[in-house]
Amino acid sequence: MKKILGLEFSHFKGDLFGGITSGIVALPLALAFGVSSGLGPSAGLYGAIFISFFAALFGGTNTQISGPTAPMTAVAMLIIAGIVATFDGNVTKALPVILAVFLLAGLMQIGLGLLGLGKYIKYIPYPVVSGFMTAIGIIILLTQFLPILGYYPKEDLTFVEQFKPQAEEIILDNILKEEAGEGLLVIEDFKETIDRAEHISEDQILLESQTLAGKEASGVIGAIKVLPRALKNINYLELLLALSTIIIIYGFKKITSAVPSTLVALFLVSGVAYAMNLDYRPIQEIPGGLPIPQWEIFSKFKFASISPYIFTALTLALLGAIDSLLTSVVSDNMTKTKHLPNKELIGQGIGNSIAALFGGIPGAGATIRTVVNIKAGGKSKLSGMIAGLLLLLILLAFGPIASQIPAAVLAGILITVGISVMDYKGLKAIPYMPRVEVLIMLIVLVLSSIWNLVYAVGIGLIIASLTFMKNMGDITAERSDVKSLAREKAWSDELNFPEELKEKVFIKHIKGPLFFGSTSDFQQLAKQIPDTASIVIIRLGRMQYIDQSGLYAMEDVLIDLLNSKRIVLFVGLIKQPRYMMERIDIIPDLIPKEYLFKNFDECLRWIKKNIK
Repeated sequence: MKKILGLEFSHFKGDLFGGITSGIVALPLALAFGVSSGLGPSAGLYGAIFISFFAALFGGTNTQISGPTAPMTAVAMLIIAGIVATFDGNVTKALPVILAVFLLAGLMQIGLGLLGLGKYIKYIPYPVVSGFMTAIGIIILLTQFLPILGYYPKEDLTFVEQFKPQAEEIILDNILKEEAGEGLLVIEDFKETIDRAEHISEDQILLESQTLAGKEASGVIGAIKVLPRALKNINYLELLLALSTIIIIYGFKKITSAVPSTLVALFLVSGVAYAMNLDYRPIQEIPGGLPIPQWEIFSKFKFASISPYIFTALTLALLGAIDSLLTSVVSDNMTKTKHLPNKELIGQGIGNSIAALFGGIPGAGATIRTVVNIKAGGKSKLSGMIAGLLLLLILLAFGPIASQIPAAVLAGILITVGISVMDYKGLKAIPYMPRVEVLIMLIVLVLSSIWNLVYAVGIGLIIASLTFMKNMGDITAERSDVKSLAREKAWSDELNFPEELKEKVFIKHIKGPLFFGSTSDFQQLAKQIPDTASIVIIRLGRMQYIDQSGLYAMEDVLIDLLNSKRIVLFVGLIKQPRYMMERIDIIPDLIPKEYLFKNFDECLRWIKKNIK
């Protein structure tokens, strides 16, 4: 068998084994990431099914296995928590907006691929990626401490009680806003407002208080705040289940790697807990049957609801692109092939878009699952598609059984994910790396952990870009020192320059681009020319590029030189700088065309002929 509908069937046996193996590895992680995101295990499973299948079908990396990943889930978790908070803790009401943001991120990934931007992802600096990945690990670890201890802030009535006054204030404020919108908030009808306030039930206040308590305990800072309460209210059964899971995951790897240790821990600990009828906390129920499209994304769509999250969706799209293409590079190294980055982005975008339509969380190319697929024999796109179909089969056949998995088991799995995702290579290099790169990594790490992943990466990129531009400017300025011919090492074609002209002629060598990072030193040129020099030769053969800042700096310098009654000659001006200078009339207004020379010999002949 060869190709059918563009799919390669010549390695079907290897693809079958690869897909089944990677699908089995993906199962516990999909459930765990779904629970961690806040949308439940089914959202993780739906994401794994659709992203794995469609990213493989339309992507540009044959052996890539895609699905929810730790970085994508960490960002999705923050997005979900923020949107749910604006809907007073009601996940059902918030769901259409959440999925609309995920859909937008998927469409943005398709756009990035169509625009051919896949090849530019590699320019993101390593310190930013390192700080971000370590922050992801820290976020997962700290946010999973509470479920490992069996502590859920919303169920701690003593903790929730603290938020009752604030809850009552919010409920009353909502009543006033509703009546203002209905035109009822007038003195004559104020009795109606009082009547509605009197009918506020304890259940309403409790629900609002629980929402506030959940918000207070969310994220890294929230988890740290309530950790003392959690330590006083440990559920030792949940802690035992979580620790057993962690021990089995790390211990079983030392026995054999033929069977995924995560899956062994999931089945073994869950099976014992269920068989012994232990009083543990199960995960949310996984609905049976085929996934259903969430048409509310469109029927309840309001641009005002998602407009605050457009930048967040773009960040999610970029993160998914980076995550996927890094995994594609790993796949290339193992299989000695070459992925298509833009096609991979389109495939990931399609997978994420379809996953969002069915209520799944976003994902990307998953390194561990891809490696497992390759080692098991996967060679073509079929392996990723088979992995998705296997997860769909598990959902249809074992959904109700999977609903009995202890929540503590998935928390234990996530702890091991958090530990593995941190960039230890970058952390170990801190004592040896340049201070500015260490600073960038630490800024991204700290800000991502305690503030905002999106803004942290943006700030890291800005600092890294400014640092790079400064370094390039310094290097360019250093290589382009302003010296007279008598003091500067002459170029080969200047060695026979007449002695009698050396004090009259000043030669400026520009080496490298003249851009906003190197203009300040260049602008000192007019001040450094000796009084004896009446001719300035500016050698531009090694100036490959000039930007707008460099262009105006050049214009200012030329005006100063001409005002001081000096003649300026250009040598070796190349295409791009010449075009830019002609656009603003530096040529011919300041430098006539007869003062442009192709090489230094031509220029020297002109000087000997015209200058006494």
